[in-house]
Amino acid sequence: MATVISNERLANGVYHLRVRGDYGGAMGQFYMLRAWGAYPLLSRPLSIHRVNGDGIEFLYHVVGEGTAILAELKPGDSLGLEGPFGNGFPAVSGKVALVGGGIGVAPLYYCAQELPGSDIYLGFSREAYLTEAFRPLAAELTVNVGGYILEDIDFTQYDHVFVCGPQLMLQAAQLKVMSAEAAGRQPKVYLSLENRMACGIGACLVCSVSCRDGKRKACTDGPVFLAEEVVFHG
Repeated sequence: MATVISNERLANGVYHLRVRGDYGGAMGQFYMLRAWGAYPLLSRPLSIHRVNGDGIEFLYHVVGEGTAILAELKPGDSLGLEGPFGNGFPAVSGKVALVGGGIGVAPLYYCAQELPGSDIYLGFSREAYLTEAFRPLAAELTVNVGGYILEDIDFTQYDHVFVCGPQLMLQAAQLKVMSAEAAGRQPKVYLSLENRMACGIGACLVCSVSCRDGKRKACTDGPVFLAEEVVFHG
């Protein structure tokens, strides 16, 4: 069991959880968190926001019963952590852009630490948070509130682009890859999918992802996929 250091509300429904313990992982990987007994049935997958000397940190948005319970945690409380799971983002070189939408900004702080000098693009529908924490890590920081952050980035200017956000945002990123290729550029664009997960180890098939080579699993084959691999429906 891990011990809560702090659980700070950053914005409406958005919390920053710091947990003490010997936990690590790569950028883009996730943990399964649980702070209850038999119900709710499923643990909650949260991407690594930051790893530090005394523990690990997560950002999460309250969207259901499980995350509502997490929001009630106080310093000193215990919770279960399993992980790290998933493939995570690759270590890359060259010119890099990190693009997050809403709670999709969560894994990008760790990426920004590991890839210093990246340009960072953060989009929020209503209220921005953590932008000042990102600022010293960015070569250039762009924040968009109420609009579409992907409109602020030119994919042709980058060798690698990491994108994390809702499905519509990831689909739009896929279209920008096609536009960049039409312009004679072929940036490597990686999408971190926010699929619902149950087990984290590929046993339950809840997080199935349609890819050009068939069905894959977000928890073990992902959650990070090359943009051209994924087939979105709807």
